[in-house]
Formats: sequence, C-alpha cells, structure tokens
Amino acid sequence: MENNTRVPLAERMRPKSFDDFVGQEHIVGTNTLLYRAIKFGSLGSCIFYGPPGTGKTTLGNIIAKTLKANYVKLNAVTSGVGDAKAIIERARTDKAMFNTDTFLILDECHRWNKAQSDCVLEAIEDGSIFFIGTTTENPYTSMTRAIVSRCRVFEFKSLTSKDIKKALKRAIVDKESGLGSLPVEIDDDALDYIAFACGGDLRSSLNSLELAVMTTPLNKERKIVVNREVAEQSTDRKALSLDESMYYDFLSAFCKSLRGSDVEGALYYSQRLIKAGCDPMIIARRLVAHSSEDVGMADSNALLLSTSAMYALEKMGQPEGLIPLTHAIIYVCEAEKSNSVIEAMHKASDDAVNFTDNKVPNHLKNHPSTNGDGHGKYKYPHDYGGYVKQQYLPDALKDRVYYTPSKNGREKNLIRKKFRGEN
Repeated sequence: MENNTRVPLAERMRPKSFDDFVGQEHIVGTNTLLYRAIKFGSLGSCIFYGPPGTGKTTLGNIIAKTLKANYVKLNAVTSGVGDAKAIIERARTDKAMFNTDTFLILDECHRWNKAQSDCVLEAIEDGSIFFIGTTTENPYTSMTRAIVSRCRVFEFKSLTSKDIKKALKRAIVDKESGLGSLPVEIDDDALDYIAFACGGDLRSSLNSLELAVMTTPLNKERKIVVNREVAEQSTDRKALSLDESMYYDFLSAFCKSLRGSDVEGALYYSQRLIKAGCDPMIIARRLVAHSSEDVGMADSNALLLSTSAMYALEKMGQPEGLIPLTHAIIYVCEAEKSNSVIEAMHKASDDAVNFTDNKVPNHLKNHPSTNGDGHGKYKYPHDYGGYVKQQYLPDALKDRVYYTPSKNGREKNLIRKKFRGEN
C-alpha cells in the first residue's frame, strides 16, 4: 500500500472496465453507436474530445482491453514521427504473426502537426493500427482534415455531480486502489461540495479528495474526519454559502439580468459567482451566447465585444481579465435587444428536421448544364449590381421566412431585399 500511495489517487482509481466507468451515457450507453461497434468488433479509429477529466483516455484504454488488443499510449506534446513509425512497425508485425490488433492512444492529439498526423494515415487506412485520439479541443478546427475524416468523432460532456459523487464514494471504500485502508469519515455535505466544485472534472475531484484526506490529522477517535471546511480548503475555493442549486440560480439570474438590460443585476451576479469560485470563462461563454440570443442584429458589436472579452480573459487571467469582461457585460446590458437571430435559427432548424426529402433547385446544383432541366439558369448576383431575385430554397419551402428584422436598434434600418420584390 505504501508504494501504491505514491501514485495519485486519480490514477489508481482509473476505471479498468465499463462497469466502473461513470458518465457519458450518450456515448457508452447500451445501443449507442460506440457500444454496438465494440460489441461487433467494428469500432475503427476514433477521436474523443471534451473537457478535462471526463474519461477520454480511460475509455480508450478500456476499449483496447475489451477487444483484447495491444495498446500503446503516446502524448502528442512529447512524441514525434519516429515514435509513431516504431509503433506502426511493431503493430504490423503483431498483426502478421499473432493476428493481434494494436490501438495507438494519443493524448492531446491536436498538438500533432500535419507531418506527424500524416505519418499514421496509411496505417489507419490499411488497418495496421486503430487510432484513438483524445483532446480538449474541437478536432474539426484544431486537427488536420485528413486524419479527422478517417475517424469517428465523439464529444464528451462534463460529468454531473451525481456521477462524480459516485466515483468519490468508490474511492473512499476501495481498499486495494483507493482510500479504503484508511479510517476516513467524510460528511455528505463535504462530498457534495467536492463533487460540485470540481466543475465536472473527475480527476480534479479525486485530487481534492486525496488532498483532504492526506492533510487531515487523526482525531481523538483515530479517525480522519473530512468536513465541509476541509473540503473547501482542499479545492482552493471558498463557498460563500453557494451550493449547487444556488449556483444555477445565480447563473440564471445573471442571464436574465443581461436580457432585461439590468447592469447592476448582471454585475452583481457575475461577481457573486466569481467570488464563490466559479470559473469566469463560464460567465464569458454565457455572455457571448446572449450577445447573439438577446442582442443579435440590433447591435452586432455586442458579439464582437463579448468574444474580445472572452479572449482577453483567457490570455490575461485574473484579476486583469475581469476588467474587459465587466466592460462587455455593461455593453450587452445597455445594448438594444432583439431575439430575431435565435428565432430564425429555431425556425430553420425545425424545417431542416421536418423537410428532409427536399431537393436543391436545379439552378443551384454543383454541376450546371444547359440541357433544359433547369441547370444553367443561375443568375450571378454581381452581374446585376450585387443582388438579383431568384429561388434559393427547395420548392416546398420557397416562400418561407425565417429571419424577420425587429424594430430595435440598428436592425430597424435593415430592409431585406426579399420583401422588396426586387429583380
């Protein structure tokens, strides 16, 4: 046990089977694509992306073990083309001699450049290796298209407090890998706080639990008692009477204050959340969303300022980054409001789901012709001064109107050509 405790609790408690894996039901639940692919041995190469501590690398390990395959882990930060080529060569040998598959699990896969990514393409295509990349970045924007196109992409979500609490309880009673051999007593209130304060990151919550236990001395009864105060110290976040329910209430109040143009309310609730330990980036992301949802076309500068504030916060950190964040919050509150953007999105989304059999009008198709079937009738707008009236939507939707300008702010001056009847 002494040698084992030198390994971080989060690593010791890493699930080794699907039975121990928590969360991500949309990915690993019964009858999901991943579940069926593993069951029938046809998984292929994958990319797992999502927030830290949500089980991406762990699931890759479990998959390789479940399929009784070899697996090799690399980190894109410290590995290169030579490492990948050596693994591929060994994988081809094992495949030829023992008919054994090899999984290459690459952490932080977005850090590989084009040359590094290209070195595994052929091996992925011919089945020499199965690639599982894990990343916190969106692969569609952070990775080369060639490798993304050869992989199934699965998005991981932040774990719920319920999922994390389940894993924490297992770590407390596990005598082999967890803290079960120690006389630990932890208040349910403290457990709830650790599960909540980690922000959906299981690794972070296990690290906090381990710190709380290992730094708490035995009491008179020879017990290690972890209470709410110890939990707060171990997560380095002061609670200020903010439980999970209150957190979502304050976040809701912040959003509604933005929508209601109440500067004082938005500033208070944002600061209340930040002082309670909430990541300011959560507030910044909500601000960006509301800049389009509630301000939208009435003042498009709100979106520009909000995204600039989020970028500044990310690069500057606290406390300096809170200044541009406050600047943007005030601007969004004071801006004219319009929900025409989100209304247009919902209407178009509904039609995209309900009208799936529609065909693109012939004159808009990729290969125009002049054989009388409607191809070649496309009117190039620049030949008509920048705008010419013609049908763009499918026949069944040709008269649909998704976006209707409001009479607020700059949007009231926007006159849509669709309503002019211009040719």
